[in-house]
Amino acid sequence: MLRSLGQRHVTVGDEDVRVVALRTAVSRLRRRLALLPADFPDRQIAEDELADLAAMVGHGVPEVPRLRRSLLLIAGAIGSVSALAPGLTEVRRAVELFGDPPRR
Repeated sequence: MLRSLGQRHVTVGDEDVRVVALRTAVSRLRRRLALLPADFPDRQIAEDELADLAAMVGHGVPEVPRLRRSLLLIAGAIGSVSALAPGLTEVRRAVELFGDPPRR
């Protein structure tokens, strides 16, 4: 079992379930985006950030500020594409598993 900031994080084998959830969500959204026939101005930004997220989760537990930055960029890039909304929501929920944003 992992501990982070006083919170318990469940593992599957040697893997943090948050990482597994994020990897799954990113993979699904990447597939949905690849299948989308429509082109839109910020598609490349979304594809690049999703590739970055996939690489981050491939190397263990990613840094939360970087996750949130990527999520914002992806949301800004594909936010108006309704066909991708469920996938974006899944990625957002997976990012939220890593904790709340820092308070200002």
